Amino acid sequence: RDDRVLKAAASLAALTVTACLAGTSARAATVELAAGSADGLAAALAAAGSGGTIIVKTGERALYFVLGGGRAIRYGVAVGKEGFSWSGIARVGRKVVNPSWTPPEEMIERKPELAEWADGMPGGIAENPLGVRAMYLYKGQRDTLFRIHGTNAPSSIGTAASSGCIRMLNREVIELYSRTRIGTKVIVI
Repeated sequence: RDDRVLKAAASLAALTVTACLAGTSARAATVELAAGSADGLAAALAAAGSGGTIIVKTGERALYFVLGGGRAIRYGVAVGKEGFSWSGIARVGRKVVNPSWTPPEEMIERKPELAEWADGMPGGIAENPLGVRAMYLYKGQRDTLFRIHGTNAPSSIGTAASSGCIRMLNREVIELYSRTRIGTKVIVI
């Protein structure tokens, strides 16, 4: 079924930005979703059902939280840089406020200066690259090691800058975190 969703996601959708949400940055907006173009969003929306699903369009550097009724909240995000991007379907398996961060061994090999954090960087400090909230993405019972999280580098939003995670502005990840439940479907196209 997930393969059919991804194939269908390659065939439809059009967006019209209708209004900026009160209390959010200019990057977050409510959008209407309609069938018709080839960017994949409408098919992913159809697979999402009545609402609550998260859809990430990596090429657009956008994350959509589906509200239902053909509407979604659109957030600007940073996505995986060349060689670190991915697509597929996962679920939110864990949510953490002020998450700690441990760089994977491969990252320490690429950036030896991160070795000081091999045992973990505490959450709640400005240097922590996960920001103020993190949602951990799972396939079945397995942690994919991908996250939707805040960032200590807000200028990266709108770029391909991460090691595969989806970065958001801290104030926007707080909002998304509050709307998202454990088990929420995440479709990355």
